[in-house]
Formats: sequence, structure tokens, C-alpha cells
Amino acid sequence: MQSGVKTVSYGSGRITGKLVGKWLAACGLVLSGAVSSAETPSDETITPEQWDGCVVRLQQEALDKGIPSDIVQGPLAGIQYVPKVIELDRRQPEFTTTFSSYITRRVDHRRVARGRKMLREHRELLNQLVKEYGIPAQYLVAFWGLETNYGSYLGKMPTLDSLATLACDQRRSRFFTAQLMEALKLLQVPGVEHPMRGSWAGAVGHTQFMPTAYLKYAIDGDGDGKKDLWGSIPDALTSAANFLNNLGWQRDLRWGREVQLPDGFDFTLLGFKQKRSLKQWRAMGLRTATGAELADLDLPASVLLPAGYRGPAFLVYHNFDVIMGWNRSVYYALSVGHLADRINGAGKLQRSPPKDLKRLSIAQVKELQTRLNAMGYDTGNPDGILGPATRTAISAFQQSREMVADGYPRSSVFEALEIEL
Repeated sequence: MQSGVKTVSYGSGRITGKLVGKWLAACGLVLSGAVSSAETPSDETITPEQWDGCVVRLQQEALDKGIPSDIVQGPLAGIQYVPKVIELDRRQPEFTTTFSSYITRRVDHRRVARGRKMLREHRELLNQLVKEYGIPAQYLVAFWGLETNYGSYLGKMPTLDSLATLACDQRRSRFFTAQLMEALKLLQVPGVEHPMRGSWAGAVGHTQFMPTAYLKYAIDGDGDGKKDLWGSIPDALTSAANFLNNLGWQRDLRWGREVQLPDGFDFTLLGFKQKRSLKQWRAMGLRTATGAELADLDLPASVLLPAGYRGPAFLVYHNFDVIMGWNRSVYYALSVGHLADRINGAGKLQRSPPKDLKRLSIAQVKELQTRLNAMGYDTGNPDGILGPATRTAISAFQQSREMVADGYPRSSVFEALEIEL
């Protein structure tokens, strides 16, 4: 490690860099965290000494990866710890809000109307992208609308600060350490603004690319020799189309659709792992949201109930998995699909999500997971996130209590587990 970098920032103050063995060892543990979002969120705040040691580690890793020393001793030396980033990470809406609240706020009449306007204004570019990459225009506009409200808010957080803060946090340290290293490489790319600013999680530009996605998939869409995802809409939308194409988007296939479930539907068939062909779902009595028969096809699909049996049901196809490759939130992916449909002329959901479902905190979900694990219903590591394993465990518990086994953590589940809401 070169000794030229000695001062780092912590919050609003300054501290002197020290290679303190015990803190560097602790930082090593922090940096070895897994990538999965299933890592347990920590309520502990990092100390100045831990931050100092972590920055030293990050600087050394950057040098080991060939990052120029002027960047390591310049931008990386000036990073600051941002407590607000950790706060936002712990209360992401995908973790804590209800589906009704989430989709209602993101797919409203203003975003639909503006999306249709953007579809008209950029029709020539979008048609070109459909031809070249196979991504229908309404999906590109929907991603754009959900990520930055069509470029109206690109984020103001200093990207290096955000990524370093998350890299020194135990929940997803390995992932954000890798993102920070790639962000440092981006500083040498034409079209990248200095200093970089974006979301609290380090995503940048009109379509909120993480640094790894920027380096792999960004395209110069307007031919000016730069890949400018902040100032060039052609660059941003072309890059989004390239990204989705590389994720495996299938031409001429929609994301999924709202459906009606028949009386007596077997709720144990819910979830991504329970794929059946449209032909099979049709034979079980599933219909489109308007009551028409499903197509008699061998297309694989899964049934999702994001708000439980009283809310809308969805059949989702391969391209839904592609959307999940952009953002692993089921709520987000459903919102992209629904917004794309609305932008393309479709109406609202036939069955609105119930509005009386309670918003759950991460702590409440962690207690739910802990109780279920203790009873033999495996949720995995209690992390406060309602993922597929937790939904499956809830469903199994509901079956044992002769409840509707839709895997939704409604009040009756908490009451049966004697957990206060």
C-alpha cells in the first residue's frame, strides 16, 4: 500500500488514516460478505476506526486491481461515509411497503400519461431500438419512467461515497466493493460526469445503471463518441435495450398478464418454481383478467399473488425473469410490466390490490422468519425480506392451520404465531 493516502472523511469530520490491525481484520470480515440480498441487515453503525480501516483496504484493493494511483490518491482518498445511505438501504420500499402502496405510487395516471408522451416524442429512436435489439418501445419507456421518472430526477448522491459506504457495510459488502472498483474505472471513460452522482445505491443516469452494467452494456447511441447516460437520452435508452437484450429478452413475448384464478385453486402451485405451460394453466381453469380463455400454448408460466388471495393474480413468463435481472424485486418487475401495458394503451388492473393490508417492518418479518424456522418451516437465514423461501414457509404453515395457503403474511399468520403487529 502506498503511503501517500492518509486522510479520509467520516461524516462531516476528518480522521487520520491508520493501519490498525484489529480494525483491518474487522474490515476484512466486512468485505467478505456475500452478494445475496438474503444477508442479514445490521443495525450497528460503523465506527470511525472501522471506516478508516475499511478505506485503507479499499485503496489497497484498487491498487491491486490496477486502478491508477492518481485516482486512488485523489477521488478514492476523498470519500465520505454517508449514514443516510445505510438508513435508505434498510428501508427500501420493496422490503417494507405493501404491493398496493408500491404499485399505486409508481403506476399512476401522471406517469402513464407522460410515458405515452415520451413514446410519441422518441418514436423514431425507439423503433430503431426495437428493430436492432428486439425490446418493445413501451418496456424501455417503462424502465425509464420507473427509474428516474423519465429523467426528471437522476439522483444527487455522490456515487463514490454511496458505494464506499455500502462496501464497508456487512450486508452486501462484496457486491458493493466490486461496484466501487468498477466506478473508479468509469472515471477514465469519456462521457462519465465528474464527480459522479446518482442514487443512494450508486446507480447513475437516466436508466440508473450500476457501474458494472455501465462498463459492460453502455452504448454510444447518438454517435458523439461518448457513452453519456446522464445527458443523452439516445445513449441511455440504447444502453437499456442492449442490457435487456443481453439478459435474454425474447422477441414477440410479453412479460406476463393479470389472470383470474378458478374457485378451489391449489395455492401450493404459486411461485417461480411452480412453472406450468399455458395449456396446463388453462386446463386448471385460469382465465385472462377479463374472463377470456388463455392461449392453448406450451409457453412456461408461473402464478404470483403479490398481495395474497384477495389481490390480483399474475401469470408471468420468461421476460418477467429478464426484468428481475434488472431489479430482483417482484414488486418492481410487476410495476414495469403493468406500466408498459398502460403506456401501450391498456387499462388499470381488473382486480385492485387490497388497501387494508398492513405495512411490515424488517424487524417484524425477521421475527416471523425466526418463529417459522423454530417450528420447522425453513425460511433460510432471517433477513427481514419476504423472498420465495419465506413465502413457501408461510404457505406450509398456513396449510397446517387450515388457512388459505397463499404464502402472504397477513395478520392471521402473525396472530397464530403470537407475534404482535
